[in-house]
Amino acid sequence: MVEIIDGGVTTPQGFKAAGVHSGVKYRALDLGLLYSEVPASAFVGYTSNQVKAAPVQVMMQENSPKLSAVVVNSGNANALTGRRGLEDAMTMKQAVAAELNIDPKEVGVMSTGLIGRFMDMHKVRYGISRAAHELEIGREADGLLAESIMTTDTIKKECAVRVRLEDGTLVYIAAISKGSGMISPYMKVLHGTTLSLVTTDATLSPKFRETWQQILDDSMNMVSVDGDQSTNDTCILLANGKAGGTPADDDPAFVEALMLVMTKIAKTIAMDGEGATKLIEVQVTGADTKEDARMAVKKIINSPLVKSAIFGSDPNYGRIMMALGNSGCKFNLDEVHLTIKGGDMEVPILDSGAPVFQEERSVEVVRMAMDNKEVIIMVDLAYGKESATGWGCDLTYDYVRINAEYAT
Repeated sequence: MVEIIDGGVTTPQGFKAAGVHSGVKYRALDLGLLYSEVPASAFVGYTSNQVKAAPVQVMMQENSPKLSAVVVNSGNANALTGRRGLEDAMTMKQAVAAELNIDPKEVGVMSTGLIGRFMDMHKVRYGISRAAHELEIGREADGLLAESIMTTDTIKKECAVRVRLEDGTLVYIAAISKGSGMISPYMKVLHGTTLSLVTTDATLSPKFRETWQQILDDSMNMVSVDGDQSTNDTCILLANGKAGGTPADDDPAFVEALMLVMTKIAKTIAMDGEGATKLIEVQVTGADTKEDARMAVKKIINSPLVKSAIFGSDPNYGRIMMALGNSGCKFNLDEVHLTIKGGDMEVPILDSGAPVFQEERSVEVVRMAMDNKEVIIMVDLAYGKESATGWGCDLTYDYVRINAEYAT
């Protein structure tokens, strides 16, 4: 049984964290460090954007299958910075390695912030030195690391669980993440930004990479705030095996627990989208293939017209069907079912491709369902047996304001 607990990335055994102010940002914390007392098996998902930030390029080329530390800075994405950016990312790895007496290849590096600006490495090196000397365990350390990676985020994004495996081993899984804008991840294993750090004291073997990709595809890769995939998206899972026991690669309880953590983080990212006032969940069932289901979900979540309608509680369900029709998935319009749920209200909209209601009073019922902090759109394609769920947010005036002024 999976149990959600009050915890963070240092809850699993053998992990320490720190978050400091290096000076890259004017006042806020802007550099974080995560450390494992023993080298941890690392499973990493990177952005599929062809314009990859320097930290992503360096990690894809230089890192070993095991990591002992990950350094993260906010305030500067170190993207579109050419050879100097690559050198700066390598310098960050080397500085951490020197402070912790480990191999630079065992240091991960992530960055988030403005694109196209060079790093102030004097400040970054100072921050790394401070963070290395302030590594601690506990909720305060968790919180400092979570805060240090935030940009336009308004809340810390973290989750922790414990679960007993089939062999009796009690293990912990925890995660922190940041993400508020420029979010529509499509991260591939060994291939505004979502940066996620996931820790566990379970033992995992290299073959877990395939399962990790599946979990990413059903969680983080099903989040979209604005349909724009970042240059810096990175998600790192560190498994240091400190709990002992046999590898948990195929343990259903472990997979369920990790999926729960990643789903909770994904929903929190969507809920905290820039300027967002509502969380949108789209559930597509009855699809011919898993890919069809995912395409339908993403098309609906990414539609500016759908997102605007949710913001205004406007029961214009034609926008949902328009998005579905543009998704490329297979369905028979005469058999599609559409339902909108908000709060305690679950309102059928389309039945076998035709409207369930047309009276003004019935329209108001739909509006009332949409006038909730969480709105669920349920689409049954009645074409197959596959399904997918994804999360997004409404499109508000504040989203435009935030991004019109982001660089200034």
